[in-house]
Order: sequence, then structure tokens, then C-alpha cells
Amino acid sequence: MKLVPAALRDRIRLVLSGSSNEPPEWSVRLDEGDDGGFFAPGSATWSVHGGMSTIVAGIRALLIQALHPGAMAGVHDHSRYKEDPLGRLAGTIRWIFTVSYGDTRTAIGTSNWVLKMHERVVGSYLDAHGAERPYSANDPELLSWVHLAFTDSFLATAKLYGKPIPGGPDAYVREWAKAGELMGVQNPPRSEAELSSQLREYLDAGQLVYNKRVADAVSFIRRPPLGRSLMPGYALLFAGAVASIPEPYRGMLRLRTPALGPIRLPVAAFTRLTLRVIAGTLEKDPPSELAARRRLARLGVDGPAITPR
Repeated sequence: MKLVPAALRDRIRLVLSGSSNEPPEWSVRLDEGDDGGFFAPGSATWSVHGGMSTIVAGIRALLIQALHPGAMAGVHDHSRYKEDPLGRLAGTIRWIFTVSYGDTRTAIGTSNWVLKMHERVVGSYLDAHGAERPYSANDPELLSWVHLAFTDSFLATAKLYGKPIPGGPDAYVREWAKAGELMGVQNPPRSEAELSSQLREYLDAGQLVYNKRVADAVSFIRRPPLGRSLMPGYALLFAGAVASIPEPYRGMLRLRTPALGPIRLPVAAFTRLTLRVIAGTLEKDPPSELAARRRLARLGVDGPAITPR
């Protein structure tokens, strides 16, 4: 990827990993541990989370999450996402990759740490019907919504912009249900059909809403402070995320797929090209995956310690 200037490569790496030249220390330390973890090479989870489509998935997940006023209240009241968007992104990436590639003890410990941090995220919000309701980030309803938004986004973007998923979409949803359980989600979906059904339940119950907070969040996600050099590529990734959101969620977010009059632009092709360019600036395999492979080789194990139901 010599066509990408060194300064731009460093900027991309900094945004995606928190470091312009070295992988984060926590990712390297995933080679520690005494078992194979919850997932293994060849699993749907490793395939989806090791692909470049996760970049688009992160954008999409934030957009979908914003539609629940309780989840949006927690972000609005307690998150510094506008002041430190990369810090919030780095924290989310750390949890996802630790659960995906770490040993079971580390995955459980990191999830418990996140739940502990959630204890301070409390307050009240106006629901979709204008009634004031209390919220806690650890409420089962909100935990479930966040899990659904993430799972659906990672799956949808992997199907559109990634490689074939081992075992198919159902395998990924079933495997990643373990992550939901670690975070206290009750009855996470275990198939693509269940995932779509549970998402639809929030919509049909009238729990989702578009308001000023959502509008502000969408505006920020559309144009985050990444710097001029990265914004053209990011705009293409944002368009790719929007294109992967089905109606009526996309309509609720007041978003449309790019078009020239009645002609839709080839967003998927542009998104895949952008991801290939970004891939050229990064290592072939994520540092977290390489660390996990070192741990597995040291332990002489081939499969996960626990097989998700």
C-alpha cells in the first residue's frame, strides 16, 4: 500500500487501534491465559471480527443504538463521546476483541469490569410516549438493545462487505450470544431470525424514537473530528453503514442511501474499495488474533474452552 502516504497510514492506525505504530498493550497480552477462550480459529466470531467490515459495523451500531431513548440518555448524560470519540471507540474495541480472542478468565473479567463501570450510568429520560422513566445502563432492556444493535450491525456488514461466514449467519448470532450472556443479557438471540424478531419487538412496542438527541448523535457520527485527510474515506464508510440499515430503521434515523436523482450510487462497491485501502495500512491479521494464536499454540489446543449453545 505504498500509494498511501506514511502520515495518512499512521493516522488511520491511530484511529483504529489507538497507536500509530505499535498495537495496544492489552491486545498483545491476549497471548496470556490458561485456556482457548470462548471462540477459536475457524469460528464465525473470529471470521466476522477479524474482517475489515467491523469498521463499518461500528458506525452502524452507533446509529442503531441511538434510536432507543434510554440508551441515548446514557450516552448523552455520561459519555464524553463528543470530546473524546476515539477514547470511547477504543474502549468498545477492547471489550469486543478481548471477548473474541482472550481466554475465558480475561473475557469474563473484562465484561464484569464494563458492568461495574455501568453502575454509575443512571438517570432518567423521556420515553417515546413522553413519559419520564428511570434508566440504568445495566437494565436488562437496555443491555439487550445494545447487544442486538451490535450483533445485527456486525452481521449485516459482514454479509455485505466481508467474506463468507463459517457456518453462516446463524452460527455468528449463536456464538456471539455468549458475549451477551457475559454482559447480563437475558435470552439473547441464537439465530438470524431471532435477532430480527427481537429487534422488531422494540419497534413494534413503540420504544424507538427520533428526537433532537438522536439528530445530534447522527450529525456527529456523520462528521466526527477525524481530520481532513480521513474524512473522504470516512464519508464512504458512513454511506456503507447507512446502506446496510434496512427500513424502517433507516427512515427513523432520517437517513437515505446516496443517489443522483433516481439513480442509486454503487455504495457497496465504494465501501469495499475503501476497506481494501484501509486493510493495506494495517497488519494482515489483527494483533489480538495473533496473540490468541500464540496462546493456543503454547497450550496446544485447537478449539474453544466452551462451545456456545
